[in-house]
Amino acid sequence: MQIDRSKQLWKEAQMVIPGGVNSPVRAFGAVGGQPVFMQSGSGAELIDVDGNRYIDYVTSWGALILGHAHPAVVSAAQDACSTGTSFGMPTELETRLAGKVADAYPGIDQIRMVSSGTEAVMSAIRLARGFTGRDLILKFDGCYHGHSDGLLVSAGSGVATFAIPGTQGVPASYAEKTLVAPYNDEAAITEIFEKVGSDIACVIVEPVAGNMGVVEPGAAYLQHLKTVSSKFGALLIFDEVITGFRLGPSGAQGRYGVTPDLTVLGKILGGGFPAAGYGGRREIMDALAPKGPVYQAGTLSGNPVAMAAGIAMLDVIASDPPYERLDSLAAQLEQGLGDAASEAGVPVQQNRVASM
Repeated sequence: MQIDRSKQLWKEAQMVIPGGVNSPVRAFGAVGGQPVFMQSGSGAELIDVDGNRYIDYVTSWGALILGHAHPAVVSAAQDACSTGTSFGMPTELETRLAGKVADAYPGIDQIRMVSSGTEAVMSAIRLARGFTGRDLILKFDGCYHGHSDGLLVSAGSGVATFAIPGTQGVPASYAEKTLVAPYNDEAAITEIFEKVGSDIACVIVEPVAGNMGVVEPGAAYLQHLKTVSSKFGALLIFDEVITGFRLGPSGAQGRYGVTPDLTVLGKILGGGFPAAGYGGRREIMDALAPKGPVYQAGTLSGNPVAMAAGIAMLDVIASDPPYERLDSLAAQLEQGLGDAASEAGVPVQQNRVASM
């Protein structure tokens, strides 16, 4: 495999970009070697700058449920670009995408569009604090919710990869407002709420803990979170950045039958373009400016190109649901990897939830 062009680009990137990458997990530090630079993608394949072809099992970290350069998504984005890429003003596309998401998700009456999952989580937590008038938040060991201050505590994803318990640059006072519990431990949740439940604004959870190895919730775990948080007046937030539209058309809440107070969506929402959102019950969302006192804004929020791509993606999913095929292919991959490991005498643990 030739990577001469990638090697040259890697040298150039390190001169002008911190660490050579715009997201740390792209640096290949945990897997060895150096990054390969991509040139194009089509369907399930990628081609790098040296002409090597790959089967892509990552799909932009879960954003591309239809694969690379799906004709319907590309066409919608091109049409949107031809009339303007950003207005800083409302467009019909925002309302259309919001309506489709609200129709699909039991926990969403209204949704506010933003540009990234990190931004969506940060804003949802601010909203929860503003709505409840409380400061503490509760997250789970190994769950990752983006890189905003206060959430890089016992996180998964890149932080776990680099064995960093937190990060420099975040005041200790931020971390003090974040409580951490073990995932799937009902007794621990009950104990924490009995001690400080009246001060907890929200519980935020990956309903399937994707960033620490695809850990499925126990049979009654998500319902327990809902019951306990409701009892003490805290909000339950499902971070469905990974599970949203991935585990089914209604994400994890549709799969497990538990409706959170707030839902965070990202990656997949823009059909491959930068987009995310957070939504919930109308009474909670009404606390957002300009209607309520909780401020959040963004010039590129609801960007017309991303909205058009997202609408096209959801239309394809609705007309030709991909879930049965995705789950079947994931099961085949799981079986094949397990058989290969067994034949090689290598112990292996595989966790799979649907196509995750």
